[in-house]
Amino acid sequence: MRGLPTARSVAAQAIARVLGEKAFAAAALESELQRAVQLDARDRALATELTLGSLRVFTWLEAQLDSLSKQPVRDLPPDVRAHLALAVYQVYFTRVPAFAAVNDAVGAVRAKMGEKMSAFANAVLRKIATRAETFTDEERDKARVDALPKWLKTALIESVGEEAARALVGGGLAPVTGIRVLDRSRRDEWMDKLREARPNATFELGKASPLAINARSAGKLEALPGFEEGEWSIQEEGSQVVALALGARPGERVLDACAGRGNKTAILAHAVSPDGAVDACDVHPKKLARLEMELARVNLRARHTYAVDWSIGPGDVTELYDRVLVDAPCSGSGTLRRRPEIALRRDEEDLDAFAALQLGITVRASERLKPGGVLVYAVCSVLRQEAEAVADALLTHQPSLEPLPIDEPDLASLAPGGPSRLRLLPHIHGTDGYFIARFRARV
Repeated sequence: MRGLPTARSVAAQAIARVLGEKAFAAAALESELQRAVQLDARDRALATELTLGSLRVFTWLEAQLDSLSKQPVRDLPPDVRAHLALAVYQVYFTRVPAFAAVNDAVGAVRAKMGEKMSAFANAVLRKIATRAETFTDEERDKARVDALPKWLKTALIESVGEEAARALVGGGLAPVTGIRVLDRSRRDEWMDKLREARPNATFELGKASPLAINARSAGKLEALPGFEEGEWSIQEEGSQVVALALGARPGERVLDACAGRGNKTAILAHAVSPDGAVDACDVHPKKLARLEMELARVNLRARHTYAVDWSIGPGDVTELYDRVLVDAPCSGSGTLRRRPEIALRRDEEDLDAFAALQLGITVRASERLKPGGVLVYAVCSVLRQEAEAVADALLTHQPSLEPLPIDEPDLASLAPGGPSRLRLLPHIHGTDGYFIARFRARV
């Protein structure tokens, strides 16, 4: 009979779904946590750390297992791989006693595969536990980066340096969950209300965005006061900065060219109200439906929504706009702390494809700018191939554009001196990794 869920069993199931179903880590974890209603906030936080932490260094964990096994561990069923990797992660990277991690994994493997496989797991994991006794903090930091595919490790270090690369893969920095208020004058008030509702959680004001509150160990945020009423939304702080960098003003017409589910659209719609308008586009109609629901929840709306594939053309978007935001599809390298499965699924060849797509989308969207209009190109990647290289190519392909300083008062501390390009990094700004470039259409 299956026992009650634990933080470890929830993490193992989420990891197995990432491996076997190619699920997104965050979605798989959230689904498992919803089933494990018995877990308190502390165990939910532990399950999150075990899941994301293991996936961040998954290839390194399996390399340790392979060094002691006669057959590649990747040939085993996903749930067995998950239990073994999770045990190795606990032994090397957490304070969980080695005997407890090994015993839990061996018991889980026995229940799944029988005595023969559990004997193998026991022998291999006990050898690893002995090996890990002399593992140093410096070796842990190195392992986090070494776990990346060689091409991605090289590209990260060349783009942002070793310190930033370690931070991007989660070296000692647990990602927070971002909360966004639209009425910045009420941010302190809402932080106090959230602290009162969840006294054992941590809520802090964001540093990069004046709209942000960052939460740790807060459990299911949607159950907190104010969410259903539309007083605040869940949005990562760096994502908020991307929208703020556009500098939308009351009364303007704004185009959100790659709007997704509408978090940035909401910031833009609030900024241009009451007399302005935002049009939102995305290649996926289902995302636009979610966008309309999210905007309605916070008492906002998009004037028009368009299902547009900008890689082909502007579709039904014929108007010219004061400002255009292009938050382009990308490798997601800046989100590795939250989405560690990216490192398991991206190939080096993907970068060229993304760069071509990003340039094509941005060139076509820029054609919807009025003379003197403002364009922001952004990606949740820090790799030069998707960042500076695309921004440079845009200026070549669209000579009507010129660099424009990011001089919004809200972002003065992030971009002192008003540079036209900005890279956000977790160890500096506390956000995920982003690249933002700002342009103006020549008059």
